[in-house]
This record gives sequence, structure tokens and C-alpha cells, in this order.
Amino acid sequence: MRNRGTVYWDWVNPELHFRNYDERLSCGTLINIQVRTSQDNLTQLFFGIYGQKGLMLLEENYPDSKGQTMTAAMAWALQRAKDWVAGQRSNPR
Repeated sequence: MRNRGTVYWDWVNPELHFRNYDERLSCGTLINIQVRTSQDNLTQLFFGIYGQKGLMLLEENYPDSKGQTMTAAMAWALQRAKDWVAGQRSNPR
């Protein structure tokens, strides 16, 4: 179970079709990426990073992915999320 934050709830719109991708990393962290096309034909992106027990670690929302396709935006978000997780693991608090 993911504990969604306000970034997700501000982004979600059940009237728009979206693509969803989840990846669980070897450390147990879950990356969730959602991408959609808005009514204005903008590629919009959300990704969240969640700990092993669903605790929200980071959520980001991009209302305009600057001309990227849905596939390109999703690939960018996956790399961004993996880089963030790697940075957290190399700099524990």
C-alpha cells in the first residue's frame, strides 16, 4: 500500500487516460510513474518513490513535459527516480 501525498492527489484526474509503470528496486524501494496527455495536448508526468512499507519518500509532478512523448517522459522519470534513490543511499541521513 502506498501512502500518497498531496502532490499525487493534486495531479490525479480520473477523467484522463494515463499510463502507469511500477518498478521495485533491489533495496525494496518502489517507483511509480504515471504519464498522460492533458486536454490541451500536453504530456503530463507524475512520479512517486515509496519505501518498503509504502511510506512516501518523494513525489514530483510535471504539468508540461516540454514536447516529450509519453514514452520519453516515462523514461526520463525512471532515470530521475533511480538517481534520487542512489543519492539517498550514498548520503544516508
